[in-house]
Amino acid sequence: MVTATTILAIIIVWSAFSKPLDRRGITSALFLTAAGFAVGASTLGLFDIALEAEVVEHVAEFALVLLLFSDATRLDLRSLRHELGWPRRLLLIGLPLTMLAGAGIGALVFPGMALASAALLATMLAPTDAALGRKVVADTAVPARVRQALDVESGLNDGLAVPFFLVALEIANAELTTGVTQAVISNMAAQIGWGLTGGLMAGILGGLLFRAANRHAWMSPDWRQVITMAVALLAYALALTLGGSGFIAAFVAGIAFGRASDARGSEVTLFAEESGDFLAAVTWIGFGALALTWAVPLITWQVILYAVLSLTVVRMVPVAIAFAGQRVKAPTTAFIGWFGPRGLASLVFALLAFERGVPDGEAVFTTAAVTVALSVILHGLTSVPLVAAYHRWYEAHTAGHPAAAEATPATMPRRRHQFPVIGTIGRHRGGTAD
Repeated sequence: MVTATTILAIIIVWSAFSKPLDRRGITSALFLTAAGFAVGASTLGLFDIALEAEVVEHVAEFALVLLLFSDATRLDLRSLRHELGWPRRLLLIGLPLTMLAGAGIGALVFPGMALASAALLATMLAPTDAALGRKVVADTAVPARVRQALDVESGLNDGLAVPFFLVALEIANAELTTGVTQAVISNMAAQIGWGLTGGLMAGILGGLLFRAANRHAWMSPDWRQVITMAVALLAYALALTLGGSGFIAAFVAGIAFGRASDARGSEVTLFAEESGDFLAAVTWIGFGALALTWAVPLITWQVILYAVLSLTVVRMVPVAIAFAGQRVKAPTTAFIGWFGPRGLASLVFALLAFERGVPDGEAVFTTAAVTVALSVILHGLTSVPLVAAYHRWYEAHTAGHPAAAEATPATMPRRRHQFPVIGTIGRHRGGTAD
């Protein structure tokens, strides 16, 4: 109970002062991680669970599932399908190159590390985090096309990274019985195929049932929010049962539910969104109290160097290659390349690898933890000044070049809490779409 009391007290403090802190670039992840590290490093015994505890992994997984589902319900694919040029390049060119670059840098920085472990580390740190990047994506000072690219990329890349992560994990533990290429293809087919299947089944059936129940007034207002959370978790469970990616399933289910139910946004997902935010808060406190306190004594100069390179060269060079020939100016490439924060997906992958055990496990896990922590600090604190600087450049550039690639209109998802909430919450949330 001491651990639960500590976690809840930290969340209450953050909630009370979240608005002024967030305005200054102190994100929830930064505050909660720092608070978790403070209590974890203290000698007061305020955290009495182990990093290996199964509950730690499940809390992070469920947080990611609920946030992916909620974000996906706000996407309008009918509009996005004509505007997917940048996100497609980031996912199909940038993501694989990021993994390759991460593995190569890992082999150079850690010469004694097995190549399979370096590849595993790279796949763990390749996905970006939609929640950590929300401040940038929600700021209308950033051009809609840039925000759309970052939003769609972060929503899909963690699911796409799963097959590569699982194959790298099998190779690292010498569990692979087939060729690497065959393993990647078969694993990708299974993870994506069954993930799509589980997500579409839960999302379409749940959405159609929601629409019918809504039309005929069968559903009590108290349960309008609960059903969407159940659909998200059902998609995750179905995909895992079938052998697919629960994260892909959650994102696909959100899109399918939004289309089938005809009720996108916080009108029906507020409970799932805020449950995901709460579990993410618990995850960040646990990350600071458990993972960081475990990792700090093991930090070396190689760990710091890799973390810095992972957030800069390993991310930014693939983004530049992905945008080659697209008339994208250097400030935009740099902005998108920089704002690729590492977060929940990387933590989930790290916990899975930690649980299974891998060669060079201490170096791999320590490096992943330090990279995520550095990302939380740097991306949080630089969001406000860099958005302002980029906005000034964009205004000046488009004044003389109104047909610039950055100025192309793009469909943005509805913001969270845009719609009035019907149910037991008893309050309305405001907001406007772009």
